[in-house]
Amino acid sequence: MADDGLMLNFVAGEAATPGTSTPKFKGGSWRERSRLTKAAKHARDERLGTGGRSQAYERATKYRGPKHEDAQSPGQPPAKRHKRFHDDDTQARDHRRRESRPAHLKDANFKGQPGNREVISSLFSYNPGAKTVEEQNPEGEEPQEAVKPSNAPLPDGIDTFTSLGLSASVAAYLLTKMDLKTPTGIQKAAVSQLTKEDADVFIQSETGSGKTLAYLLPIVQRLVTMAEQQKHEGQEKQNMGRESGLFAIVLAPTRELCKQIAVVLERLLGCAHYIVAGTVIGGEKKKSEKARLRKGLNILVATPGRLVDHLENTEVLDVSKVRYLVLDEGDRLMDLGFEEDITKIVKALDGKRRKHADVPGLPEKRITILCSATMKSNVEKLGNVALNDAVLVKGEKEEGGAKDDKDGAFLAPAQLKQSYIICAAKLRLVTLTALLRRTFARKGSVMKAIVFFCCADSVDFHHKVLTGPLEGTAGAGSDTASDPTATTTKNDPSLVDALSSSPILSSSNNPLDVYKIHGSLPQQTRTAIIKSFAKSSTASLLLATDVASRGLDLPNLDLVIEYDPAFSKDDHVHRIGRTARLGRDGRATIFLLPGSEEGYIQVLKQSYKQDSETSANNVTATSANDVLKKGFMSSTGLVGTKEQGTDHETLATGFQLNVERLVLSDAKMKEMAKNAFQSHIRAYATHIASERTWFDIKELHLGHLAKSFGLRDPPGKVNVQGLRGKGNKGDSRPKANEGRKRAVPDVAHAANSNHEPLGVSKREKAAADIDDTGDAEAAAQKMRSMVRNKNKMMGAGADEFNLG
Repeated sequence: MADDGLMLNFVAGEAATPGTSTPKFKGGSWRERSRLTKAAKHARDERLGTGGRSQAYERATKYRGPKHEDAQSPGQPPAKRHKRFHDDDTQARDHRRRESRPAHLKDANFKGQPGNREVISSLFSYNPGAKTVEEQNPEGEEPQEAVKPSNAPLPDGIDTFTSLGLSASVAAYLLTKMDLKTPTGIQKAAVSQLTKEDADVFIQSETGSGKTLAYLLPIVQRLVTMAEQQKHEGQEKQNMGRESGLFAIVLAPTRELCKQIAVVLERLLGCAHYIVAGTVIGGEKKKSEKARLRKGLNILVATPGRLVDHLENTEVLDVSKVRYLVLDEGDRLMDLGFEEDITKIVKALDGKRRKHADVPGLPEKRITILCSATMKSNVEKLGNVALNDAVLVKGEKEEGGAKDDKDGAFLAPAQLKQSYIICAAKLRLVTLTALLRRTFARKGSVMKAIVFFCCADSVDFHHKVLTGPLEGTAGAGSDTASDPTATTTKNDPSLVDALSSSPILSSSNNPLDVYKIHGSLPQQTRTAIIKSFAKSSTASLLLATDVASRGLDLPNLDLVIEYDPAFSKDDHVHRIGRTARLGRDGRATIFLLPGSEEGYIQVLKQSYKQDSETSANNVTATSANDVLKKGFMSSTGLVGTKEQGTDHETLATGFQLNVERLVLSDAKMKEMAKNAFQSHIRAYATHIASERTWFDIKELHLGHLAKSFGLRDPPGKVNVQGLRGKGNKGDSRPKANEGRKRAVPDVAHAANSNHEPLGVSKREKAAADIDDTGDAEAAAQKMRSMVRNKNKMMGAGADEFNLG
C-alpha cells in the first residue's frame, strides 16, 4: 500500500521477474551464441515449470484439451507440427475462402494450394481517374453546321474527266462501269499535269482522295493513245499487247497495297483489254513469277525487294522500254529502309535503257511519280534520288490551306469524326467488348469496322477471345453446324483460322463475322481475308495490325477503333483514313490510358486544319463508364444470375472472370495470352522519340495491364515458353528491377533451342535478341535500334508490316 492510502496493483512481466530474463551473449561465433541462448531459454522455462514451453505457448494451447495431437509431456522439447493436406481439409479450406469472397467474384476454378500466386483483383477498384475534363458529345447529336468533305469529288458541271485530257472512250468507261462522274481535287491536278507535260511529279494528298487513279489514269491514257495511233497508221504487226514490252512500274511498300493497286488497275483496264498488268510481290514461288514475266507485261506492280531480286537474277525481265516509274507511299518506303533498293532500281532503269529504244507515242525520257502524304526529310532524300526538276501537285482544296501546313503535315479528312476513351488498363478488354457489342447491337447501324492492335500476338489472342464461346454468354455451347461462316471457310480453306463467327458480339438479329490479319499469316490467307472482308454483305469486324493501315480501300467501312495507339502521328492518320473516303462519312475511336497518354488528345485535334473549328467539333470524349453501361446490359445477352445481379459492373466482372477461366483451363490459350502481353510491352517501347512523352513505358501499370489479357500471374512471372526471363529456373542473373512495384518485365531473348514461341513474328524475334540489363530505357532503345536495322531482313518473311 502506498503512503497516501491507495492500493497499487501491478503485474510484473517475465522480464521483470528475477531470474526469468534470458541472458545475452557476446563474442564467439554466431552458432555458439545461438546455442547458448537456446540453452539459457530452455533452462528458464524449466524453472518456470512450463515443461520446455513458454507461457505464451501454454496460454495458446490450454483450451485444446488432451486430444490435441501435438501435446507433449513435461520436460520434452516442443514437437514440430506438420502441415496437413488431406483432401477433405483442403476442400473445406477452399470452400471457406470462396464463400468469404463477394458473390460476383466466386470462382469455381479457384486454386488454394500452396505456391499458387494467382491474383484475382477487382475490375472496378484502384483504377486511376482521367485528368482531362472534356465536354462529351451526346450520342446521336450532330454538330450545328455540317462539315464539308475535304476529299469528295468535285461538284457536277465544274470539271469532267474529258476536260482533263482523257479520251472519250476512257471517260465513258469511268462513268458507266466505275460510276465515276467527276474527278476529285487531286485527280484533277495530277491528270492535268501528267497529260500536258512530260516531267517528274510529286503528288501530295490526304488519304481517301483517289490518289491511285490520279497516277494510273495518265499512264493508261498514254498507252491507249499509243495503241490507237498504231492502229490508225495500219501497223497491224505492232498492235499493243503483252509482247510490246514493259512500259510502267509501280512500287509500293507492302504486299497488301500492291494487291489493292492491282485490283484498281485491273478494273480500269477493262477499257483496254489488250493492256496486260501483273504483280511481283513475293509470297509465291519465284518460278511462277518468272513465268509471268516471260509471257510479257505492260504494267508491273511490285515491292522493291522482290523487284531488285528479279532485276539481278531474271534475264527475261527487260526494263529498257520503261517510261513511267511510280513510287507510292514514299514516306513509308523510306521508313521501312527501301532507300538502297530504290537506288538500285533507278540505276538499273537508267543503265539498261537502249539508245534506240524510243517507242512512238511514249515520252522520250522516263517520268518518275512520287506519292507521299508528307514532306519529311526522308521523302526529300528519296526525291533527290529519283526525281529531276519535279513539279509539286496538290489538290485544289489543299492549296488554300498550304500556308498553315508548316512541315507538310498529313491531315485527316474534314468529315471524319474522332472520339477518345480514357480507359484504365484493367478495364481495356471489357470496354472494347462493350463498345463492339453496342456498335453491332442493331442490324444496319454499322456495316463494317476494323480494330487496330500493335502486334500480331495481340490480334491472335483477342480473335480467340471474341470468337470463342465463353461460359455465361449468349451463344455458348452453340452448334458449329449452324455457324454462318462454315460455308465461307469450306469454299476457301485458307480462311479456316482467320474467319469465325462471334457468339459474344452477335445479337439475335445481327450475326457478326470476325476476321483477323497480320504479317505472320501466309500471303494466300491475307489476300483471301481482304477479298472476303471487302465483298462481305453482312456485319463484319476485322482485327488487324498496321499491315492493313495503308492503301486498302475497304467498302462500307464505318468505324475504325485504335485499341492500341499508333507508333506515330502519321500512322494514326493512315489508320483512321480507312474510313471517310471519297467524301463519305466515317468515325474513329482511340483508347488512351489515364495519365500521360491524355496529352495525345492534342495530336488528335492537330489532325485537322487549324484555321477552322473542325478540330474542336470533330474530336470529342466518350466516357468509358457509359460504354460499359450500354454494352453490358441484360438485353445484350449477358444475363446475370440471381446472386450476381444485372448491373453493368457485375456483368463486366463476370465476363472478365470467364476470360480468365478460359486462359487458366487451356494451356495453349494461356501461352497466347502471355505472348500477347509480352509483345504488347515490347511494341509499346517502339513509339517514336517525339511522342514518347505521352507513351512512356515506365508509366505502365503492368499488373493492371496483365489483367486485360486474362492473366492472373504477377507480371514478373509471365514467361513465354522458350524465352528466358525472371521466373525461369536456372536464370542466376541479378535482378536489377526486383522490388519495384511497376518494374518493366524482362525483354526476353531467344533461348538456345529449336522451339519458337507461338505466334511470334519476325519483328518480335528481332526484338527478342535484347538481353535483360535491368535498365528499361536502355533495353527499349536497343530494341528500337535493332528493329530499324533489321527492317530489310524482315522483307524475306512475314511480319506486321508485311514487306515484300
